[in-house]
Amino acid sequence: MILVTGASGHLGHRVLHHLTETLAIPAGRIVAASRTPAKLGQWSARGIATRRLDFENTATLVAAFTGVERALLISTDALDRPGRRLEQHRNAVRAMEEAGVQHGLYTSMPQPVDSPLLIAPDHEGTERAFADSHLPGWTMLRNHWYLENLFLFLQPALTSGKWYAADRGLGSADIARDDLALAAATVLAGDETGKQVYTLSGSRALTKVEVAAAVSATIGRSIEVVQVPLEDLMQGMVSAGLPEPVARVYASFDTNTAAGRVAEISDDFNQITGRSPATFEQWLQANQAALAAL
Repeated sequence: MILVTGASGHLGHRVLHHLTETLAIPAGRIVAASRTPAKLGQWSARGIATRRLDFENTATLVAAFTGVERALLISTDALDRPGRRLEQHRNAVRAMEEAGVQHGLYTSMPQPVDSPLLIAPDHEGTERAFADSHLPGWTMLRNHWYLENLFLFLQPALTSGKWYAADRGLGSADIARDDLALAAATVLAGDETGKQVYTLSGSRALTKVEVAAAVSATIGRSIEVVQVPLEDLMQGMVSAGLPEPVARVYASFDTNTAAGRVAEISDDFNQITGRSPATFEQWLQANQAALAAL
């Protein structure tokens, strides 16, 4: 039996898609877990077991993992208070141990140790929880930034014609979320044992200038990238309506890029899946209509 947490979310949904469609894993081997199992109707209709999993309720955690051999822990989105997400992840690792899970997977980030990214301690701490656990095996999937996250920044950039940045013009090796889901599903459904760390990146590290030029050519609307001081970038987000703590987290992504920590190109995706990740140009074509609608 294999289990996917966060199964009602975007990444979890695509992991289940690849398990069932791409890898043809029998539904009877799969458990889809969520805080709200009612959202998993399409999967239960296909014969996949659904379980309630609340990261802050130890009883539901142990029950969800019982009878499962391999489990994927998708990083939660609990960022409303410092330390909450790490606490949830530690709860999950302890529950995996108690339930007898043999191999745990976690969706981490590139180079989480000593990173200027403000959410990095959550990932570093979760990796340490796995390393310190008594689980027989685990795999850390250090996922680069989703290409889909561009939608968060391109909408205001397309509206104003300016994309403000504080990354010193350095590149980021982003990758499509669907490719990350395929890699996670492949490891989850496999028989790999032991303890591994994979870094999952796109095939090129693109600067915002390169991304903006490609998007402009695809949808016919110009975007100018404007480098600004980090504090100005953060204050601009606050002025646009983001709470200051959230704006600081988003701004720290640029700090992380400026430090050169997301430009690494890895062949791990190819090693896991046997193919290359989608190129940015392929992703642009697949999302052309959605980008044009921004």
